[in-house]
Amino acid sequence: MADTIKIRATLEGEITTVKAQIIHIMETGLFKNRTTGELIPAHYIQEVTCAHNGKVVLSAEWGIAVSKNPYIAFSFSGGKKGDAITLSWLDNQGGQDSIETTVN
Repeated sequence: MADTIKIRATLEGEITTVKAQIIHIMETGLFKNRTTGELIPAHYIQEVTCAHNGKVVLSAEWGIAVSKNPYIAFSFSGGKKGDAITLSWLDNQGGQDSIETTVN
């Protein structure tokens, strides 16, 4: 999936802050199609992982309660300018994406 993640990683002092938005429909499976009356199948992100130079610094399990196009922000210590940050996600239908950026 192309262009589903927007990400930024910045360093202030000794703290690296990562901010990202994932473009995803995040259907709960609880709503009906207005035309057919049938339930819209659940389609949501289940796992989000972020790594700093290959070491996982965030691992999250999500469910149907997360909104469409979710935004996530978190901080960690130990980063340096130019370090690699990789964010990836996996949804309940097998969809996935990943992006890599560097700390600025």
